[in-house]
Amino acid sequence: MQPNNAPRQPRQTLTAPIQRKRFAYVALAFIVWMLAIALRLVWLQVYQNHKWVSLAARQQQGSFEVAPRRGVLYDRNLKELALTVQVDSIYAVPSELGENREEASQMLARLVHTDPTDNFTSQHQMNARFNASHGFAWVARRVSAETAQRVRELNLKGVYFQKEFKRFYPNNELAAHVLGYVGTDDAGLGGLELQFDDDMHGVSGHMLTALDAKRHALGSTENEPQPGENLVLSIDANIQYMAEKALDEQMAKVKAAHGTVVVQDPHTGQILALAVSPRFNPNDAKHMDASVLQNLAVSDIYEPGSTFKLVTYSAAMDGAGVEPTDIVDCMGGAMTMMGRTLHDDKSDGRMGRVTVQYALERSSDVGAAKMAMKLGNQKFYDYMKSYGFGDRTGIELPSETRGLLRAPKKWDATSFMSLAIGQEIGVTPIQLATMVSTIANGGMYMPPHVLLQSTDEMKGDPRLKPAAFHPANQLPTVLPDGAHRVIKEITSAKMREMMRGIVVEGTGKAAALNGYSSGGKTGTANKIDPATHTYSHTKLVASFAGMAPISNPAITVAVIIDTPTVGSLYGAAVSAPVFASVAQQVLEYLGVPHDQPLKTQKEMQVAAAQAKDDFDGDAADNGADLNAMFADVNSLPADDPLRGGTEKPVLAVAAPVETEEEKRSSGLKSLLPKSVLEAFHANGSTTSVIADESANADRPLAAPKVVPVVQALTNGGVRVDAGQRVAVPEFSGIPLRAVVERAGAAGLRVQPVGSGLATEQVPLPGTMVPVGTEIVVRFVR
Repeated sequence: MQPNNAPRQPRQTLTAPIQRKRFAYVALAFIVWMLAIALRLVWLQVYQNHKWVSLAARQQQGSFEVAPRRGVLYDRNLKELALTVQVDSIYAVPSELGENREEASQMLARLVHTDPTDNFTSQHQMNARFNASHGFAWVARRVSAETAQRVRELNLKGVYFQKEFKRFYPNNELAAHVLGYVGTDDAGLGGLELQFDDDMHGVSGHMLTALDAKRHALGSTENEPQPGENLVLSIDANIQYMAEKALDEQMAKVKAAHGTVVVQDPHTGQILALAVSPRFNPNDAKHMDASVLQNLAVSDIYEPGSTFKLVTYSAAMDGAGVEPTDIVDCMGGAMTMMGRTLHDDKSDGRMGRVTVQYALERSSDVGAAKMAMKLGNQKFYDYMKSYGFGDRTGIELPSETRGLLRAPKKWDATSFMSLAIGQEIGVTPIQLATMVSTIANGGMYMPPHVLLQSTDEMKGDPRLKPAAFHPANQLPTVLPDGAHRVIKEITSAKMREMMRGIVVEGTGKAAALNGYSSGGKTGTANKIDPATHTYSHTKLVASFAGMAPISNPAITVAVIIDTPTVGSLYGAAVSAPVFASVAQQVLEYLGVPHDQPLKTQKEMQVAAAQAKDDFDGDAADNGADLNAMFADVNSLPADDPLRGGTEKPVLAVAAPVETEEEKRSSGLKSLLPKSVLEAFHANGSTTSVIADESANADRPLAAPKVVPVVQALTNGGVRVDAGQRVAVPEFSGIPLRAVVERAGAAGLRVQPVGSGLATEQVPLPGTMVPVGTEIVVRFVR
C-alpha cells in the first residue's frame, strides 16, 4: 500500500489511432444525416415541387373564374335585341351557418322559391346542398333586384352575394327564333346564340386572392376576361314587329297550328324579318314549350303546291322559249298520262286553249304540266336546282335542312307532272322566299343572309354605324359567294308582269295593295301524314309568295300558314291578306314612292269583298309518288334536321286538295281492261299520250301497239282485232243514246258511268284503238 503522500500516477489517454476512429464514425454519421436531408430536400423541392406548391396555393390563395360579358345582338339600326346585364346571385358558406342550416334554408326558400316548378330553389334542395358542402353552396342564381334586397334585409350570417351576368332580351318574344336563347351557364342553345356561341361567349378571366389562416381575403390580382363579339343583324326590328303582328292576328283568326313570314331584300338576299308563330320568350327559359322552339323557316319543309308554278313557268319561258301570249291547251281541265289524270280545279271552268299568262293567273295544273313537258326532265331539274331547291341556302341559322328534291333518275314516268305543280318536292319558307327574290331582282340567285357583321365595337362607338335599309334598284357591284344567274333579265320582267296579273285578274286579288303594284302566287295544299305517306283531307297548308312594287321590287314576302281551321282555308283567303298587310306597312315605313293611284277606304273594301270569292286553282291529284319522296330523306346528310335519329321527319308538306270528282276519276280508269290501258299508254311516246297542239301540230298520233285479246261479252263474245284501229269519237255534251250510236258506228262499245250528258271519256277523242274496244264515258246531269 502506497503512502498517502506518494506521487499519483498520470491518467492514461487514448492513443491517436483510437481518436481518429471515433472521429471518423461521428463524421460518417453526420455525412449520412446531411445526405438524407439533402435527398429529402431534393425529393420535396424537385420531384414533389408541384404537389406542395399546389397545396400551398390552395391554402394561401383562392382562384375564381371571372365570366366574360357575352356579345350583344343588334338589329341593323343598332337596336339591342339581346344583351348581358349584371344581377345578383346568392350563395352560402354552410360552415358559417352552423347548426342553423335548416332554419336558414327555410327562411331563404320563402323569399327565393317563387316558382313552384323551380326545384333548385326549394327548401329541400337547398338544405341538401348545405349539408353536402362546407365551403360553398348556391342559394339562388340570377335573382331580381327586389329578391336580392329582401334577402339582404335578413342579414343572415354565412349568406353572401355575387354578381353574375344574365342574358336579357329587351323585346321579349320579338325575333325569338332568330335570336335563340341561352342556358343557365350562358351557353347558347338556339338560333344565333347557338350558331355563334364560341364567338359571342368571349374568354373567361381569373382572379387570384391571398387568404389568411382563417381564409379571409388579404388582396387579389385579376386577369381580365375578354368580352365576346357583337353581331349586327340584317333584321329590322320595326319590320319584324310588323310581320309578327300581322301573322299573329291571322293565326288567331283562322286558328292555325303554325305560321311563318319571311321578308327579304331581293337585291342583296338580306332577311329583313323572319316571323314564326307561335313563339317563345327567351327571358323565361324555365317555362319554354319545347314544341315551339324549332325555327320552321329553315328546319321545316312542306310541299309548296301552286306557288311552285312560278318555277315551272319561268323555267319554260327561259329554257323553252315560251311567251306569255303563247297558247296552251288545258284540255278542258284534265290531262291523262300513264294511267294518271291531272285535273284543274273545278272553279276554273274547264279551260281549253288559253294564253300561258291566263293559265298561270288561274293556276291551271294542266298548263303547268305542259310547261314542264316542253323542258324535259333534266332541264326542269336543273332549273329547280339553280333556284336553290334541294340545297342548303347557307343562311347563318342552325339546323337548316336542304329540303327534298330527287334526281331525275329517281322520278317515275309522271313525276314531272307532280313537280310542275309543287308536289314530290319539299321546300323551306326561306327557299321559297329566295326563289321569288330571284325573279324580282332580274333573275340572279342571291343567297339569303341574316348577319351583316361581327364586331368588337359597342353601340356608341363612332366606328360602329347603323345600316338602315334603303331599297336598291340594282344588284351589288360585287356579288357574294353563291350568287349566280338563274333566268335572263327579260324572263324576269315577263314573269313579274304575269305575277301582277295573278293579283289583278287571277287568284291573288286579296294581295292587292293601296298605292303600290304587287304580284305573287297563291297556293293551297293538303298536308302529308308522315306515318301513312298519304294526303290528309282535313289539314291544309295555305301560302302566298310575292313582291312589291312590280316595276322595281323593294321587298319580297313569303307567307306560309299551317293547318288553318276556321273560315276559308285557301291561300288566297288565308295567306294573301297577310302579305298585303305586311307589304303595305313595310313599303310605307321605308318611304317607297307610290306607283299606283291611292284608293279610298270604300274602294279597298269593295276590292276585298271581291277577293273573298277567289280560289287558288289547285286541284286534286293523288298520283304523286309520296313514298319515293319520303325515301329520299335517307339520302340527306346525317346532320340534316329531317334525319332526327329515330324520330319521323318533320314534314309540313302539302298536296293539292282532292275533290269528289277526282276520286271518281281515279276509279274511272280502273274500269278499263289492262290491254286497253297499255295501248292507251303507248300512244304518242313513252312520256306523253297528250298531243300538245303547240308542239305536235304537224305530227299525227302514233298507233298503239296492242296484243290481240278476247273479251267476254254478255251477248256472246267479241274478238278485238289488233290489226284494225279506229279513232275514238268525241262524246262530250251528248246524251247516252247518241254516244252509243256514235260509238257503234265506229265499231266501239261503251261502258257508261252516271247519267245525263257526257263530260269525260277514256281514252280521249282521237286516240287510235282496236275495233271492239270498250270506251268508258262519264255522264253528269
